[in-house]
Amino acid sequence: MEELLLPCLNKQLFGLECYGCGGQRSVLLLLKGDFHAAFIMFPAIYPILILLGFVIFNLFYKFQKDYLIKITLILITAFVLAVSYLFKMYYFFN
Repeated sequence: MEELLLPCLNKQLFGLECYGCGGQRSVLLLLKGDFHAAFIMFPAIYPILILLGFVIFNLFYKFQKDYLIKITLILITAFVLAVSYLFKMYYFFN
């Protein structure tokens, strides 16, 4: 299954990982049931899955304040992505 993964163009061209590097491998680890390794590979996997689940749920069931919940989940996901990327870059350059 790993041979079907798309390569990161940013990493190939510039030698630096992008924000999404590790996302595909993390999903594969989740499918194999290795939840801890999936988090270590790509920490934003769980906020992204929660956001995706909420958006799909919200397609069928509308309620008040759904916009606020979506914005909050997006901000949490963006924060986790940014912090994990900063850690990656810190360890890459040191």
